[in-house]
Amino acid sequence: MDADLYLRLKEKALAAACRIGNPSFYERHDRELRISNSFFESSPIISRCLRYLDESKLHPAHGILHCEKVAREAGAILQAEFRERGLEGSDRDDLMLCAQIAGLFHDIRRSEENHPLLGSRETERILRDFTIADRYKRYIVAAILNHEAFREVLDSEDEPARLVSDSLYDADKFRWGPDNFTVTLWLITESFRIPLRTLCENYEEKIEGILRIRDTFRTETGKRYGPEFIEMGIEIGHEIYRDMCDMTELK
Repeated sequence: MDADLYLRLKEKALAAACRIGNPSFYERHDRELRISNSFFESSPIISRCLRYLDESKLHPAHGILHCEKVAREAGAILQAEFRERGLEGSDRDDLMLCAQIAGLFHDIRRSEENHPLLGSRETERILRDFTIADRYKRYIVAAILNHEAFREVLDSEDEPARLVSDSLYDADKFRWGPDNFTVTLWLITESFRIPLRTLCENYEEKIEGILRIRDTFRTETGKRYGPEFIEMGIEIGHEIYRDMCDMTELK
Protein backbone atom coordinates (compact mmCIF):
# COMPACT_ATOMS: atom_id res chain seq x y z
CA MET A 1 0.00 0.00 0.00
CA ASP A 2 1.10 3.60 -0.65
CA ALA A 3 0.92 4.43 3.08
CA ASP A 4 3.58 1.83 3.87
CA LEU A 5 5.77 3.01 0.99
CA TYR A 6 5.42 6.62 2.07
CA LEU A 7 6.47 5.68 5.60
CA ARG A 8 9.62 4.08 4.22
CA LEU A 9 10.37 7.13 2.12
CA LYS A 10 9.82 9.46 5.07
CA GLU A 11 12.18 7.39 7.21
CA LYS A 12 14.76 7.55 4.42
CA ALA A 13 14.37 11.33 4.22
CA LEU A 14 14.78 11.74 7.99
CA ALA A 15 17.88 9.54 7.97
CA ALA A 16 19.37 11.57 5.11
CA ALA A 17 18.63 14.83 6.94
CA CYS A 18 20.29 13.48 10.08
CA ARG A 19 23.38 12.48 8.11
CA ILE A 20 23.61 15.82 6.28
CA GLY A 21 23.11 17.87 9.44
CA ASN A 22 21.59 21.29 9.99
CA PRO A 23 22.09 24.29 7.71
CA SER A 24 24.91 26.49 9.02
CA PHE A 25 22.48 29.35 9.74
CA TYR A 26 21.50 27.62 12.98
CA GLU A 27 25.03 27.48 14.35
CA ARG A 28 26.23 30.84 13.12
CA HIS A 29 23.14 32.70 14.29
CA ASP A 30 22.45 30.75 17.45
CA ARG A 31 22.50 33.95 19.51
CA GLU A 32 19.93 35.68 17.32
CA LEU A 33 17.74 32.57 17.35
CA ARG A 34 17.86 32.36 21.14
CA ILE A 35 16.92 36.03 21.50
CA SER A 36 14.09 35.66 18.99
CA ASN A 37 12.79 32.52 20.69
CA SER A 38 12.87 34.17 24.12
CA PHE A 39 11.07 37.24 22.80
CA PHE A 40 8.48 35.06 21.03
CA GLU A 41 7.76 33.01 24.16
CA SER A 42 7.51 35.96 26.53
CA SER A 43 5.57 38.48 24.43
CA PRO A 44 1.92 38.92 25.46
CA ILE A 45 1.19 40.25 21.96
CA ILE A 46 2.52 37.07 20.38
CA SER A 47 0.44 35.02 22.82
CA ARG A 48 -2.62 36.96 21.75
CA CYS A 49 -1.81 36.43 18.07
CA LEU A 50 -1.50 32.69 18.59
CA ARG A 51 -5.10 32.58 19.79
CA TYR A 52 -6.22 33.62 16.31
CA LEU A 53 -4.62 30.58 14.67
CA ASP A 54 -6.95 27.60 14.33
CA GLU A 55 -5.14 24.48 13.12
CA SER A 56 -8.33 23.08 11.62
CA LYS A 57 -8.65 26.13 9.33
CA LEU A 58 -5.03 26.28 8.21
CA HIS A 59 -3.49 24.50 5.25
CA PRO A 60 -2.52 20.93 6.26
CA ALA A 61 1.14 21.50 5.36
CA HIS A 62 1.32 25.11 6.60
CA GLY A 63 -0.13 24.83 10.06
CA ILE A 64 0.79 26.37 13.39
CA LEU A 65 4.20 24.69 13.66
CA HIS A 66 5.17 26.03 10.24
CA CYS A 67 3.96 29.54 11.11
CA GLU A 68 5.76 29.52 14.46
CA LYS A 69 9.03 28.42 12.88
CA VAL A 70 8.80 31.12 10.24
CA ALA A 71 8.02 33.71 12.93
CA ARG A 72 10.94 32.75 15.14
CA GLU A 73 13.43 32.66 12.27
CA ALA A 74 12.13 35.88 10.74
CA GLY A 75 12.93 37.52 14.09
CA ALA A 76 16.43 36.06 14.04
CA ILE A 77 17.07 37.15 10.44
CA LEU A 78 15.95 40.68 11.28
CA GLN A 79 18.38 40.83 14.20
CA ALA A 80 21.20 39.48 12.05
CA GLU A 81 20.48 42.21 9.49
CA PHE A 82 20.53 44.85 12.21
CA ARG A 83 24.00 43.74 13.23
CA GLU A 84 25.19 43.24 9.64
CA ARG A 85 24.17 46.75 8.65
CA GLY A 86 25.47 48.39 11.82
CA LEU A 87 22.01 49.71 12.61
CA GLU A 88 21.22 51.20 15.96
CA GLY A 89 18.00 52.39 17.49
CA SER A 90 15.29 51.56 19.93
CA ASP A 91 12.98 50.06 17.30
CA ARG A 92 14.81 46.76 16.83
CA ASP A 93 12.50 44.86 19.18
CA ASP A 94 9.46 46.55 17.66
CA LEU A 95 10.54 45.45 14.19
CA MET A 96 11.28 41.95 15.46
CA LEU A 97 7.74 41.83 16.83
CA CYS A 98 6.45 42.92 13.40
CA ALA A 99 8.41 40.15 11.69
CA GLN A 100 7.15 37.56 14.17
CA ILE A 101 3.51 38.61 13.85
CA ALA A 102 3.85 38.55 10.06
CA GLY A 103 5.33 35.07 10.36
CA LEU A 104 2.42 33.84 12.43
CA PHE A 105 -0.22 35.23 10.08
CA HIS A 106 1.45 34.92 6.65
CA ASP A 107 -0.33 31.66 5.78
CA ILE A 108 -3.59 32.28 7.59
CA ARG A 109 -5.45 31.97 4.26
CA ARG A 110 -3.00 29.57 2.61
CA SER A 111 -5.73 27.19 1.40
CA GLU A 112 -7.30 29.90 -0.78
CA GLU A 113 -6.34 31.42 -4.11
CA ASN A 114 -4.20 34.56 -3.82
CA HIS A 115 -3.57 33.83 -0.16
CA PRO A 116 -1.08 36.70 0.33
CA LEU A 117 -3.78 39.27 -0.49
CA LEU A 118 -6.49 37.54 1.54
CA GLY A 119 -4.10 36.92 4.41
CA SER A 120 -2.97 40.55 4.48
CA ARG A 121 -6.58 41.72 4.64
CA GLU A 122 -7.48 39.35 7.44
CA THR A 123 -4.37 40.32 9.37
CA GLU A 124 -5.25 43.99 8.98
CA ARG A 125 -8.67 43.24 10.45
CA ILE A 126 -7.20 41.23 13.35
CA LEU A 127 -4.71 43.94 14.26
CA ARG A 128 -7.24 46.78 14.44
CA ASP A 129 -7.67 46.42 18.19
CA PHE A 130 -4.01 45.74 18.98
CA THR A 131 -2.03 48.45 20.75
CA ILE A 132 0.62 48.57 18.03
CA ALA A 133 1.65 51.74 16.21
CA ASP A 134 -0.16 52.18 12.92
CA ARG A 135 3.04 52.15 10.91
CA TYR A 136 4.00 48.79 12.41
CA LYS A 137 0.61 47.41 11.48
CA ARG A 138 1.26 48.57 7.93
CA TYR A 139 4.65 46.87 7.94
CA ILE A 140 3.08 43.56 8.99
CA VAL A 141 0.27 43.71 6.45
CA ALA A 142 2.66 44.70 3.64
CA ALA A 143 5.08 41.89 4.52
CA ILE A 144 2.32 39.31 4.25
CA LEU A 145 1.18 40.74 0.93
CA ASN A 146 4.77 40.53 -0.31
CA HIS A 147 5.80 37.03 0.86
CA GLU A 148 5.03 34.93 -2.22
CA ALA A 149 7.85 33.87 -4.56
CA PHE A 150 7.95 34.63 -8.28
CA ARG A 151 5.72 37.67 -8.01
CA GLU A 152 6.58 41.32 -8.37
CA VAL A 153 8.23 42.60 -5.19
CA LEU A 154 6.11 45.52 -4.09
CA ASP A 155 7.81 48.72 -2.96
CA SER A 156 8.07 49.21 0.80
CA GLU A 157 7.17 52.50 2.43
CA ASP A 158 10.60 52.80 4.07
CA GLU A 159 13.70 50.77 4.93
CA PRO A 160 12.35 49.29 8.21
CA ALA A 161 9.25 48.09 6.37
CA ARG A 162 11.42 46.45 3.73
CA LEU A 163 13.51 44.77 6.42
CA VAL A 164 10.41 43.24 8.02
CA SER A 165 9.11 42.12 4.64
CA ASP A 166 12.39 40.60 3.48
CA SER A 167 12.99 38.85 6.81
CA LEU A 168 9.58 37.20 6.58
CA TYR A 169 10.18 36.15 2.97
CA ASP A 170 13.54 34.57 3.68
CA ALA A 171 12.40 32.72 6.80
CA ASP A 172 9.45 31.33 4.86
CA LYS A 173 11.68 30.21 1.97
CA PHE A 174 14.12 28.48 4.34
CA ARG A 175 11.27 25.95 4.70
CA TRP A 176 11.88 24.83 1.10
CA GLY A 177 15.08 23.21 2.31
CA PRO A 178 15.24 20.08 4.50
CA ASP A 179 11.84 20.87 6.08
CA ASN A 180 10.17 20.35 2.72
CA PHE A 181 11.39 16.76 2.47
CA THR A 182 11.18 15.77 6.14
CA VAL A 183 7.84 17.36 7.05
CA THR A 184 5.90 19.25 4.37
CA LEU A 185 5.91 16.62 1.63
CA TRP A 186 4.45 13.94 3.89
CA LEU A 187 1.73 16.21 5.27
CA ILE A 188 0.67 17.00 1.71
CA THR A 189 0.67 13.40 0.46
CA GLU A 190 -1.29 12.23 3.49
CA SER A 191 -3.78 15.08 3.59
CA PHE A 192 -4.55 15.03 -0.14
CA ARG A 193 -4.12 11.27 -0.59
CA ILE A 194 -1.71 11.65 -3.46
CA PRO A 195 -0.88 8.30 -5.09
CA LEU A 196 2.81 7.48 -5.04
CA ARG A 197 2.90 7.06 -8.82
CA THR A 198 1.42 10.56 -9.28
CA LEU A 199 3.99 12.04 -6.94
CA CYS A 200 6.78 10.28 -8.80
CA GLU A 201 5.57 11.48 -12.20
CA ASN A 202 5.53 15.13 -11.07
CA TYR A 203 8.55 15.01 -8.79
CA GLU A 204 11.30 16.30 -11.08
CA GLU A 205 9.17 19.27 -12.14
CA LYS A 206 8.58 20.16 -8.49
CA ILE A 207 12.31 19.87 -7.77
CA GLU A 208 13.00 22.37 -10.56
CA GLY A 209 10.54 24.77 -8.98
CA ILE A 210 12.30 24.50 -5.63
CA LEU A 211 15.68 25.12 -7.26
CA ARG A 212 14.34 28.41 -8.59
CA ILE A 213 13.80 29.58 -4.99
CA ARG A 214 17.58 29.51 -4.49
CA ASP A 215 18.08 32.81 -6.29
CA THR A 216 15.19 34.75 -4.74
CA PHE A 217 16.38 35.43 -1.18
CA ARG A 218 16.18 39.10 -0.27
CA THR A 219 18.22 39.94 2.84
CA GLU A 220 21.98 39.54 2.94
CA THR A 221 21.48 36.88 5.60
CA GLY A 222 19.03 35.06 3.37
CA LYS A 223 21.34 35.28 0.37
CA ARG A 224 24.19 33.89 2.45
CA TYR A 225 22.36 30.92 3.98
CA GLY A 226 19.25 30.38 1.88
CA PRO A 227 20.93 28.58 -1.04
CA GLU A 228 22.44 26.09 1.40
CA PHE A 229 18.96 25.33 2.78
CA ILE A 230 17.70 24.67 -0.75
CA GLU A 231 20.68 22.56 -1.78
CA MET A 232 20.50 20.42 1.35
CA GLY A 233 16.80 19.87 0.78
CA ILE A 234 17.38 18.91 -2.85
CA GLU A 235 20.04 16.40 -1.77
CA ILE A 236 17.48 14.72 0.48
CA GLY A 237 14.92 14.92 -2.30
CA HIS A 238 17.19 13.18 -4.79
CA GLU A 239 17.88 10.35 -2.36
CA ILE A 240 14.23 9.51 -1.85
CA TYR A 241 13.46 9.95 -5.55
CA ARG A 242 15.65 7.00 -6.44
CA ASP A 243 13.75 4.79 -4.01
CA MET A 244 10.45 6.24 -5.19
CA CYS A 245 11.17 5.21 -8.77
CA ASP A 246 12.07 1.69 -7.64
CA MET A 247 8.87 1.44 -5.60
CA THR A 248 6.62 2.56 -8.45
CA GLU A 249 8.24 -0.02 -10.74
CA LEU A 250 7.42 -2.72 -8.20
CA LYS A 251 3.75 -1.78 -7.97
